Amino acid sequence: MVQHAARHGKVHMRRSPGDIVISVITYIVYAVFAFVCVYPFYYIFINSISANNLSERGKVILYPMEIHFKNYQTVANIPGLLDAARMSVLRTVVGTALTVLVAAFLGYMFTRETLWKRKFWYRFVAVTMYFNAGIIPWYLTMKYIGLTNNFWGYIFPTIVQPFYIILCKTYCESVPKELQDAGEIDGAGTLRIFFSIMLPVIKPILATIAIFAAVAQWNSFQDTLLLMKDPKLYTLQFVLYQYINQASSLKALISNTTSSAQLAASLAHAATATSVRMTVTIVVVLPVMLVYPFFQRFFTKGIMIGAVKG
Repeated sequence: MVQHAARHGKVHMRRSPGDIVISVITYIVYAVFAFVCVYPFYYIFINSISANNLSERGKVILYPMEIHFKNYQTVANIPGLLDAARMSVLRTVVGTALTVLVAAFLGYMFTRETLWKRKFWYRFVAVTMYFNAGIIPWYLTMKYIGLTNNFWGYIFPTIVQPFYIILCKTYCESVPKELQDAGEIDGAGTLRIFFSIMLPVIKPILATIAIFAAVAQWNSFQDTLLLMKDPKLYTLQFVLYQYINQASSLKALISNTTSSAQLAASLAHAATATSVRMTVTIVVVLPVMLVYPFFQRFFTKGIMIGAVKG
C-alpha cells in the first residue's frame, strides 16, 4: 500500500494523538505570541484615528470609534516638520552608510594577520563596549571638538560601533581565505580586495548591521536635545517630542480653565496628549516598518553566520 502511494507521489503519514496535541499547542502558542506582537501597534493605530475624547478615557480597545484623521492633519501641520523629516532622513542615510562601511572595513582588517598590533587594536575597540564615561564627559568632548550645533555631531559619535565590528569580523573569518589569496596573487592591494572581493561576499551581515544602525539613527533624539540649538538641525523625533510636551501642557491648561462638560466637548475634536502620542508613534514607526521587509531576508542569515565562528 505504501509502495503504491509512493509511486503516485502521495505518502500519508499517520499522526499519533500526541503529535496532534503538540501541533495544536504549538499553533496556539505562536498565535498568542503573534497577537502580543501585533496588538500594541494595532491599538496605537485605532486610537490615533478614533474620537480623541474616547481615546483619552481609554474607551478604544478593540476597534476604532468615530473614525477621523484630524490627528494626522494636526501633526502634518506642525511648524518645521518637513525640514525635520529631511534632517532625520539625511542623518539616517549618511550615518547608516558610514557606520556600515567602517564596521565592514575594521572587521575585515582585524582578520588580516599583517595588521600591526592586530590583537591589541581589536581588544582596544571591543573594551569600549563595557565602559562609558557618561553624558557630561561626552558632551564636553563633543563641545571641545566642535560638534555642537553641527550636523556631523549626529554622525561621528556613531561611526565606530564595536558590536557591529565584531559581527563583521566573525563573518569575514567564515569567508574562504582562498578568495583573498587569489586577489593577492593577481596583484590586488588591501583596499581592492576589500571593495571588490569582501564587500560583495559579506552582504548579509552588512544588511543586518544596516537595519540596526538605521533604526538607531532614526529613533535618536537625545543627541539633538543635548547638542543642537539651531532649529534647522532638529530631527523629526525631536520636533515631535517637543510637540508631545506642548500637547500635554495644553491639556493641563484646558483642564484648569474649563468645566468638565466644556472639556469633554473640546477633546472630542481637539488633539489631546494621548491622541498626539498615538499619532506621533505611528508617524515615527511607519517608515521603519516599511523598510524592514526589504532587509528581512538578509537578517536571519547575517545574524546566524556573523554570530557563530566557523
